[in-house]
Amino acid sequence: MLTIEEKNLTPQQIVSELNKYIVGQQSAKRSVSIALRNRWRRLNAEEEIREEIVPNNILLIGPTGVGKTEIARRLAKLAHAPFMKVEASKFTEVGYVGRDVESMIRDLTDVAINMVKQEMQERVKGKAAQRAEERILDILIPPVKKTGVGFNSPSAGDEDFDPKKASDSELNERTRERFREKLKNGELEDREIEVEVKSTKGSPMMQVFGPQGMEEMGINLQDMLGNLGKGNKKSKRKLPISEARELLTEEEAEKLIDHESAVQEALERVQKQGIVFIDEIDKIAESSSGGGKGGPDVSRQGVQRDLLPVVEGSAVNTKHGIVKTDHILFIGSGAFHVSKPSDLIPELQGRFPIRVELNSLTEDDFVDILSKPKNALTKQYIAMLQSEGVEIEFKEDAIREIARIAAEVNSSVENIGARRLHTIMSSLFDELLFAVPDDINSGKITIDKAYVDKQLTDIVKDKDLSHYIL
Repeated sequence: MLTIEEKNLTPQQIVSELNKYIVGQQSAKRSVSIALRNRWRRLNAEEEIREEIVPNNILLIGPTGVGKTEIARRLAKLAHAPFMKVEASKFTEVGYVGRDVESMIRDLTDVAINMVKQEMQERVKGKAAQRAEERILDILIPPVKKTGVGFNSPSAGDEDFDPKKASDSELNERTRERFREKLKNGELEDREIEVEVKSTKGSPMMQVFGPQGMEEMGINLQDMLGNLGKGNKKSKRKLPISEARELLTEEEAEKLIDHESAVQEALERVQKQGIVFIDEIDKIAESSSGGGKGGPDVSRQGVQRDLLPVVEGSAVNTKHGIVKTDHILFIGSGAFHVSKPSDLIPELQGRFPIRVELNSLTEDDFVDILSKPKNALTKQYIAMLQSEGVEIEFKEDAIREIARIAAEVNSSVENIGARRLHTIMSSLFDELLFAVPDDINSGKITIDKAYVDKQLTDIVKDKDLSHYIL
């Protein structure tokens, strides 16, 4: 089933949401918004043709730092869909030591299972919190067996209650009720208790390179070796009640959910909603000028051949069950500086029918990136320094100057797109971040053009230094 959020979002609404975080690149936003809406259209189409409608995979072409990855990531977040970002250059063809292309579907399945389990835990959080409270009470006031006939638990405010005539179980229940009230009122948050929780200590992490067919048979060497001797060991920890409550609530929520149905729901969600973002797909293309013979890149075409059936639609064996990739949306991405999309094998080219070229970012784009998005860098620095009691104000001429420097350095050194803004802002605030809170612990600081020039002019002028700093 599709989420309510995805069902209600039209292509124009999706673009509007993406505009809150990504500047420009309207053609790319249009393409991904149509692709997302097409999923809802497919699931609401007539049943006899539903399975025949396959997603139109997208190839995003453009230099680094222009928003390719961010578009795909935000799209998955909007749809509440399982999302996996992989780098094509990390894969090898079958027969080489390394990861095979099907591993991205196995990883996507793991992401979906964690996502579904978290959603299920949220639904039972209320009940889990009650159970956690009972466990805390059991630690504070261990229960005793009830005795006597017709026992009625006395309330904390029962004036007729006589402690001298009460049984041990009655006294115990009364004390528990008092402590329950204190817990609800937050009076015991700092009190330390000893809780028994599942041990997080396992075997040391290791990378297992087994035959690539092992996982296809449902055998996961990493899990097998990682769980040897681990069992269900528990350890005791002393924690304040505030921390213990969170930990015990998570543990109780884990017990309350149906793990089998979580896995089945996750498998269905992967097959209907999964999004795989294949970055650096240009790195596995054979450059038309390179000849494509020999050298360390001998397996490039092999990776393309292995990738083809996964993108085309096949059944991948995972340790949780079989996943069909027919309706998973694949978004390829690459700069294609050395190679061209036409250097990919023809069959793979055909599986990415929608091609969108993203534009290089201009000075005006940088101005918008620094001021308009919800997560703009300027807003991030304002929030960080606000936590120290220092108020930062950016003047318009300062933002314009930062944008100008970013565009200038990108054109003269190397074009890394919006990532250049991170290095420039880091250098700009280096002195201020070091001075707060020791030398500056309050007040208002205005960032204007003069301040930007003072902090960055020397670095920009020294081209050798700008290679390393900016």
